[in-house]
Amino acid sequence: MSEAARRLGEDQARAEAGTTTPRFASAQVVDVTDEGVNLELGGDLALDVPCLGSYRDRRAGDWVVVRPGSNPLVMGRTADDPGPIDETAIRTLAKEVALDEQVVRAATWGTTGPAGTGWQTVQQIFLRKNSEGKVELYGQLTTESDPSPTAPTGRAPKPATITASSAGAWRNGRRDDSRDNPYQGDYTGRGNLRGGWFYGTKIQDACAGKAVASMKVTITRLRGAGDNARRHVHLYMHDETTPPSGHLSLPVGPEDLLSLSVGATGTAALPASWRAALASGARRGIGVYYDGTRDYAAFSAAAPIVITFS
Repeated sequence: MSEAARRLGEDQARAEAGTTTPRFASAQVVDVTDEGVNLELGGDLALDVPCLGSYRDRRAGDWVVVRPGSNPLVMGRTADDPGPIDETAIRTLAKEVALDEQVVRAATWGTTGPAGTGWQTVQQIFLRKNSEGKVELYGQLTTESDPSPTAPTGRAPKPATITASSAGAWRNGRRDDSRDNPYQGDYTGRGNLRGGWFYGTKIQDACAGKAVASMKVTITRLRGAGDNARRHVHLYMHDETTPPSGHLSLPVGPEDLLSLSVGATGTAALPASWRAALASGARRGIGVYYDGTRDYAAFSAAAPIVITFS
């Protein structure tokens, strides 16, 4: 051990001996918020703890290194070497970018034959544009001196992100005009609230003629409504394209796919039966409802649904 390293260790030991607060601690992420993370720290729920930018891909359940104190700070996550994981992600992204580019490398012409080797004389040339707007060429030959390469297989349509056109809350058979966001449960004894997100016909339109592989909805729980701890999001489906003035019926549900603390955002995959109903137009949107006070909560008016196709 070098003299400098020995002295540094002694200085750190002396500094830590003079305080009862550890320099670092481990904690588990309860939820991710727009300002940081909610942490289970020392038996308490710490809200909106800021994070260093090096803490990427934040998820509920992560174990992180925290600098405790009156203003705690997440230093990073303990994890395996991200190198192999990053390489896979980069290769996948590079393939997507390559497929987004034009298929034909070059298209040139002139009054004389082309320079170089490997060219074949074409009797007829055919071209078309595929569903993604990419040009495809086919040459009909008189004599084939070199076998044609195999045409690349098509890929699934790109995912579609459908955002809610409107949202709101209902109580006692009518719309609650004082609330522009979906709510669930009862906090004041005036009756249980229910909420809804409305997408018009955008979900069905996006799925027309396509095979749906998945639908995932992202929901944010608002601050200032209900207990700070995690509470279930009780999801339902409805049949409305726009907010009704009277009762909002929620005929299908509940599915408790998410559990969120205040300020948190979560994403859940909708069940197969739900995505089939939404894709066909049999159902039009999603809502929330809870009977009682324990899971009283409010949610953002934005509840985007990401649809992937096969």
